[in-house]
Amino acid sequence: MLSRRAFLGACALPLLGGCAARLSHGKEGEAQSSFFCFDTLCSLGGTMTQEVLDTAVARCQGFEQTLSRTIATSDVGLINAAEGKPVSVSPETARLVDLALGYCEESGGLFDITIGAVSELWDFHEGVVPDEGAIEQALPHVGWQGVEVDLASSTVTLADPHARLDLGGIAKGFVTDVLLGELAEAGVQNAFVNLGGNVGVLGTKADGSPWRIGVRDPFDDSGNKSIAVVEANAGSVVTSGLYERQFEVGGRRYWHILDPRTGYPVKSDVVSASIFSSQSIDGDGYTKPLFMLGHEEGLAFLEKRGLAGLLIGEDGSVQMTANAPFDLL
Repeated sequence: MLSRRAFLGACALPLLGGCAARLSHGKEGEAQSSFFCFDTLCSLGGTMTQEVLDTAVARCQGFEQTLSRTIATSDVGLINAAEGKPVSVSPETARLVDLALGYCEESGGLFDITIGAVSELWDFHEGVVPDEGAIEQALPHVGWQGVEVDLASSTVTLADPHARLDLGGIAKGFVTDVLLGELAEAGVQNAFVNLGGNVGVLGTKADGSPWRIGVRDPFDDSGNKSIAVVEANAGSVVTSGLYERQFEVGGRRYWHILDPRTGYPVKSDVVSASIFSSQSIDGDGYTKPLFMLGHEEGLAFLEKRGLAGLLIGEDGSVQMTANAPFDLL
């Protein structure tokens, strides 16, 4: 996890999934920009005009303003403060919530966008562990079935006035897909979008070679080493890891992926999960449940849905689905 200060000194890496220069131009027509958004390092680039690039960056930053749980004036902030009343939101927010509910149902609630009632109690920046009693009081308000979406009127309602939305587990995948779609509509034929652990690509690199998307080695403290790579000219790789946001208190380590059944960081034999898919939102919606399912059940979950995935165990073992395009390094 990079702080804003650490980001300013970030260095370039050869594989997508790492950091890059703040703004760079390669051959004529190529442009790239890196910036801090969604509480992580993000970068966009490809063969496009500066105007198209700037528009894409602005769109990404705009999504942060509408989807962030911690911004009171965002759509999510307004929904959480409405005490159970319907809230008018942007059509894109309504669509995202509607899509997210599908992943909640498909995962049997292991992915739950109402985890906000609990996640707002945790502070992974300052290393604050919530009071056990506070978690117990919040857990009854975690339940995705109580979220109502009306796409026609673009309204979202929380049936439980004490429930809280948190779209942090799926927003980046949705935004990645939107940005790639809009770049394609603008006539861009090759581009990449890297929103932290979400990487999506369009076409090939300018020289005609495929994009190389790296999967971070979860046991490398520098964060600069990849354990596997995917070569692609379309699609997305989403990687979630217990290393992303964590802290230690009293000899116990806490990480940011919370189990909606307990309100505490998930207990798992999986330390990193990656999914390669045509839509980045699939990677977001399906990687988190893999930690709660564990290695064996997680692979079966992916295989059943025809998803290409790679799981790294706490013992360093690496397992992949039969259709996975990952090449181990």
